[in-house]
Amino acid sequence: MADDSVAEVLFERSIAHLKQTLVVTDLAWARLLYGEWLRRQQRRTDARAQLREAHEAFQSMGAARFAERARSELLATGEHAIRRAVETKSDLTPQELKIAQLASRGATNPEIAAQMFLSPNTIDYHLRKIYRKLDISSRRQLERALPL
Repeated sequence: MADDSVAEVLFERSIAHLKQTLVVTDLAWARLLYGEWLRRQQRRTDARAQLREAHEAFQSMGAARFAERARSELLATGEHAIRRAVETKSDLTPQELKIAQLASRGATNPEIAAQMFLSPNTIDYHLRKIYRKLDISSRRQLERALPL
């Protein structure tokens, strides 16, 4: 609803605020809308970063229609997003893999969060998803369960 001259600042503030919360759906939604706005501003490269994050988040939470919308927007920027098939549903996303690797090496949630510029609560959320995908229940099982 904001004028283009202030929209970017408002999107960035919203995303910064939402990163500090547990509301991952709203963060993904804000990234999607910001990515769409950036693409309409002919800033395809900037849009891709936001749209990738939105796509990955929606994929990881099982929000297929929103993930598809983000994927379509990515395609419009000239990039291709991976479409999840039933057989790849248990595969870790690149972000989940990085979190799992760091956790398996003994990094704490706050340490991983600082390294990845995420909140510790977001790391906890991703670890729960990782455990479910790998059918494990603890950090100790990560190293053995991770793909080579």
